[in-house]
Amino acid sequence: MNRILVSGGAGFIASELAEKLSHNEANRIVVVDNLQTGLRENVPQGKHDNVHFIKCDVNSWRDISSVFFAYRFNYVFHYAATVGVQRTIDNPVMVLNDINGIRNILDLSKNTGVKRVYFSSSSEVYGEPVEIPQNELTTPLNSKLPYAIVKNIGEAYLRSYWQEFGLEYTVFRFFNTYGARQSPDFVISKFLRAAELGEDITVYGEGLQTRTFCYIDDNVDACLAAFYENQVVNDVVNIGSNKEMTIIELAQKIVEITGSSSRIVHLPPLEEGDMTRRMPDNSKMMQLLGRDLLPLEDGIRRLVEARSGILG
Repeated sequence: MNRILVSGGAGFIASELAEKLSHNEANRIVVVDNLQTGLRENVPQGKHDNVHFIKCDVNSWRDISSVFFAYRFNYVFHYAATVGVQRTIDNPVMVLNDINGIRNILDLSKNTGVKRVYFSSSSEVYGEPVEIPQNELTTPLNSKLPYAIVKNIGEAYLRSYWQEFGLEYTVFRFFNTYGARQSPDFVISKFLRAAELGEDITVYGEGLQTRTFCYIDDNVDACLAAFYENQVVNDVVNIGSNKEMTIIELAQKIVEITGSSSRIVHLPPLEEGDMTRRMPDNSKMMQLLGRDLLPLEDGIRRLVEARSGILG
């Protein structure tokens, strides 16, 4: 039996991960979240009655230590974090406080018999692109913003705890991921909502920043392949699509798919945090996944259908 902790498990990606973990009756999953941005309804009920939710702040030792000592986990997926470009820019101290959570998770893991910690890092650790595609081993980490720095520090902690204490780790560097549970302030969710309502779709600057977009199932399935197959141990893997497109192209595609009357309106560029390009070398991810990624157009259509069902 696998006793698994999923931190931040009421959030978008972590809740989808917890749900797929719950499909395996050999797993016993504890989901913790402080519900600052996560939603209680995102937490899966568990197909086999094998998911338990605890409202808990991993940045508080008192909160999270009692959970560790009560459940004695084998594996930890540490996904709890302050997320969102504007939120992390507006609340840098809150972001930096997540370092406490990383240390809490690692100290408790090494002291309670956890075998491996899986950490949700971010493409933001690369900073402005030095090379494209961005490769796990050759692209320098050029972090400047607090969010990116915290993720970089988290990776350094994981490497250090492996070196000094033998605590195994896997780092997932997430590039833009989208899906039905994503918060409304992320780009695809925001554009879709505006398109459905016929409101203006706003892009920063000329909208020539490029991103890649990975459907949630592809993200989670690759991460679970690493878990179940004991791959990417004490290593890093980019998790994301390698199909690059501009933000203005994304807005146009959403207008086309939804048949919306929305106009695309340009706002002044963000002063910081809006990197010019993002595209991973995802060859390691594709080996894990063993199949093609869902095309963006198909993913957007799935979201439109899901949202129509909810709104209907």
